[in-house]
Amino acid sequence: MHPRRLLHIIGAVVAAIGASMSVPAATSFIYREWSDGWLILLAAAITMVVGWYTRNRFERPSDLSMKEGFAVVGLTWIAMAIFGTLPFLLTGSISDFTNAIFETSAGFSTTGASIVTDLDAMPRGILMWRSMMQWLGGMGVIVLSIAVLPFLGTGGVALAQAESPGPTPDRLTPRFRETAKRLWYLYLGITILEAIFLLFGDMTLFEAINHSFTTLSTGGFGTDGGSLDNFSAYTQWVVIVFMILAGTSFALHYRGLKDPKEYLKSHEFKLYMGIMAAAALAFAIGTRNGGAIVDVIRDAVFTSVTLVTTTGYATADFGLWAPALQVIVFGLMFVGGMAGSTAGSVTPYRLGVLTGAARSDLRRVIHPRGVFVTRLGGDTIDDEVVETVQSFFLLYMFIFMTGTLLFAVIAEFNGGSFDIVSSGSAVASSLGNVGPALSQLGPSNTFIEVAPLNKYLLSFLMLVGRIEIYPILLLFTRELWRK
Repeated sequence: MHPRRLLHIIGAVVAAIGASMSVPAATSFIYREWSDGWLILLAAAITMVVGWYTRNRFERPSDLSMKEGFAVVGLTWIAMAIFGTLPFLLTGSISDFTNAIFETSAGFSTTGASIVTDLDAMPRGILMWRSMMQWLGGMGVIVLSIAVLPFLGTGGVALAQAESPGPTPDRLTPRFRETAKRLWYLYLGITILEAIFLLFGDMTLFEAINHSFTTLSTGGFGTDGGSLDNFSAYTQWVVIVFMILAGTSFALHYRGLKDPKEYLKSHEFKLYMGIMAAAALAFAIGTRNGGAIVDVIRDAVFTSVTLVTTTGYATADFGLWAPALQVIVFGLMFVGGMAGSTAGSVTPYRLGVLTGAARSDLRRVIHPRGVFVTRLGGDTIDDEVVETVQSFFLLYMFIFMTGTLLFAVIAEFNGGSFDIVSSGSAVASSLGNVGPALSQLGPSNTFIEVAPLNKYLLSFLMLVGRIEIYPILLLFTRELWRK
């Protein structure tokens, strides 16, 4: 481990984040928000200068070990969250650093949680920055860096394995840099396609761009305080379709463009679609007295899709639904989209492996001398993969339980009155990058009343969940920093 080598890469990514701030600055100028535009440009300049100085000051690595890959990913996402606060702080849109770091962490981690209570009062440039953070965080700034910054060299593979959502990155070409480029082109293409479809509805160009950014990233930030509830049925169905696409493996999309039968060959895709369909059916039955049948079905499908894909949009306040339905909502926070998508949480792949392993163990109890293998669909899963998935899930649940305990204790000592449902769902939602929680922190509420220390806790959990736990947690281990 050579920490100085990592600073070169971190600096380059920070500089790229600074350059991306020019887009919200330009947005402010277009809407004649002159003061905000110049202040966002100042934030961009500060971020770029710090990033480029760090990049040029330290040694350029020709290769990265796996240990260095994990370290640079964890440190880079922390740096992104810190520098991403500058547009909020300098413009005064969010004047408190604690609230700014919460909003920025929710942005880059593609978590739909927010402390903003009046989106209509936010400057257009800041709304664009919120959406851009989620779009950049969706496929992963690290993967983008691998695609466009050649100095990462063969270390790109180590970075991708450390950052990519899911068990392993799916290569489409022998060179990972070419794979990353193709996935980003696909990501960009689908984003543009959604914006075009949204323009045929009741969204303005500004709204269409922002929502396409936050749909494809499964982020959930919007431009309206009512989320998607204030838009037409057409717009909501368009968003449903593109949320499903965003929660599907982008590598599968790439192969599916050549042969649509690839979707039917993927057991994880069928499991992913099946979970959403079953949840939608349960929601539709449970809310069947909530209005016209077409509205009930649309809200049921929308809620199911937004929860499984961890997007965080809302057309109905599921925090007010019957307790049995809220149990399903809570359970869906632990599902997530496919491995290799922009969604967070556990993923259907891991859930499928866990189910297969449990089935094998049960059969082994009945037939002690039998030889059983874990299968996902028709594929045999290696024991090493099973053990890795089981360890990940155990660690995920340990973090969830510990986080819930800490949230409740901190809230109690700060005079808060959050019940166990609010506490547990807030932690599950943050760790799974979902966004809205239940009860007092449901879709109709924000996180503004959460205690400052709990905001830092949830911000930490958002980043931990977004980059698959290990890169952040390993930063606190002695073994990572040993030479």
